Amino acid sequence: MFGRREPVPFAFIAEAERFRSNVTPPPRERATAGQIAGRCLLGLTVVAGLVGSLVIGTPALSTDPSGTGTQQSQATDGR
Repeated sequence: MFGRREPVPFAFIAEAERFRSNVTPPPRERATAGQIAGRCLLGLTVVAGLVGSLVIGTPALSTDPSGTGTQQSQATDGR
């Protein structure tokens, strides 16, 4: 049950390491000018979104040590 009784042909494994195909894949198509422009536009959009979120989010993350930026809500005025 533990051992195999019939011989196992390992020739196909050794042969697979030496096998080289004589069929070459077709050459890749060159990107058209529209595709290149679209990729550049998409990249610029992503970068602009990241920079914009950084510019908008930075003031919210900064602390104001002078205290001039504190606001008092109307609920604490007693009105």
